[in-house]
Amino acid sequence: MNITEPQREIPVIAETDVLVVGGGPAGLCAAIASGRLGTKTMIVERYGCLGGMLTQAGVESFAWYRHEGTIDCEGIGREFEIRASELGFTRPEPQSTSQAIDTEGFKVVADKMIKAASVTPLYHSWVVDVLKEGDCLYGVIVESKSGRGAILAKRVVDCTGDADIASLSGAPFNQRDKDELMGVTVMFHCAGVDVERFNKFVDEELKPTYADWGKNWTIKTTGKEDNMFSPYMEDIFTKAQEEGVIPGDASAIAGTWSTFSDAGEAHQLNMVYSFGYDCTNAWDLTKAEIEGRQQALWAIDALRHYIPGFENAKLRNFGMTLGTRESRLIDGEIHVDDQYVLEQGRCNDSVGIFPEFIDGSGYLILPTTGRYFQIPLGCLLPKKVENLIVAGRCISAGVVAHTSMRNMMCCAVTGEAAGTAASESLTQNVNVRNVDIDKLQRTLQKQGVRID
Repeated sequence: MNITEPQREIPVIAETDVLVVGGGPAGLCAAIASGRLGTKTMIVERYGCLGGMLTQAGVESFAWYRHEGTIDCEGIGREFEIRASELGFTRPEPQSTSQAIDTEGFKVVADKMIKAASVTPLYHSWVVDVLKEGDCLYGVIVESKSGRGAILAKRVVDCTGDADIASLSGAPFNQRDKDELMGVTVMFHCAGVDVERFNKFVDEELKPTYADWGKNWTIKTTGKEDNMFSPYMEDIFTKAQEEGVIPGDASAIAGTWSTFSDAGEAHQLNMVYSFGYDCTNAWDLTKAEIEGRQQALWAIDALRHYIPGFENAKLRNFGMTLGTRESRLIDGEIHVDDQYVLEQGRCNDSVGIFPEFIDGSGYLILPTTGRYFQIPLGCLLPKKVENLIVAGRCISAGVVAHTSMRNMMCCAVTGEAAGTAASESLTQNVNVRNVDIDKLQRTLQKQGVRID
């Protein structure tokens, strides 16, 4: 059965030159990059804060791939750690040379950064449709507590993670069957941990490494990762199932921890991995949230029973939304295939670089040897739609390539590239796909982006 919605007039609530939809690392960098170039810029976010998986799911290990020997990307994403550190919102990340970012404090950092870039934010608003004439996108329709409204824009940057704007616009995309997709996670945090006792147990007994990964997936490494420290637990959850502490059918409980506060709070417990859910299906998302919260409580039960220092631990909070990894991937002008990422791909239209860091889909490769690949502008450009550019984890890439390019810092790189390209196209008075790449690269380099 279908319902026909009555025709109605929709007020125009804003007009801008560049509109960024989605405020995760990609969207935040896109908006800041465009705003810093003096372009009238607006960002729309469905929640009440920017930061995406960092602030909303609680993933504080923004750049946990970084090690001695890493040739890292530069740009606005690297500024996130610096700005957060200046306000006292970082802690040393336990398995790398990077800083873990306080997920609550970063909400303020993000607010300050977009204000400094003269970007107009609109929170608590969800894009439900697009405005399109022929192949040209010229705005979106949003829904909020204020009702339905139109935002007109000369360029739109899709940083929704799920390629929502590209999909609504009729741009072609690919999406694997949900039984093949990477899993989703309910992140959780604990209070009441005896941190000193726990750290002693880790150092003297657990001694975890990346070679311990393997309950939920088969891992292919280069070998150099196998003996490196990883804050990972798996066997205790298997033991908890065998001894009836948690149900025997509790699936995919295993994973990592991150930092601890002086008050005994354990942050970013990434120990729940649920398979078979489609991130673009609200029914699936609902089921995954409910299942994930229960799995998290079972995980805490196991920690209390078997891990020194966690005897009195209790739930502090869940992430405010599900941690998602894979859904739609656009069909771009350039498709980044797996070998490109695995073999240090180079291109003429580079808009950034990213270290050879691959985490997922059967791979774990850490960038300890200086290897990196260049990111082509073409993988951000969807086919068949003008005035639209895409950034973040839904860009055009193969399965293994995606597991690298989905990481938050790489999303920041593609976001800065997309926001800069959108602004530059207006300066050049051309469609985004026709932008002069030499001029774009010079603009990016002036902003501190490394493109080669």
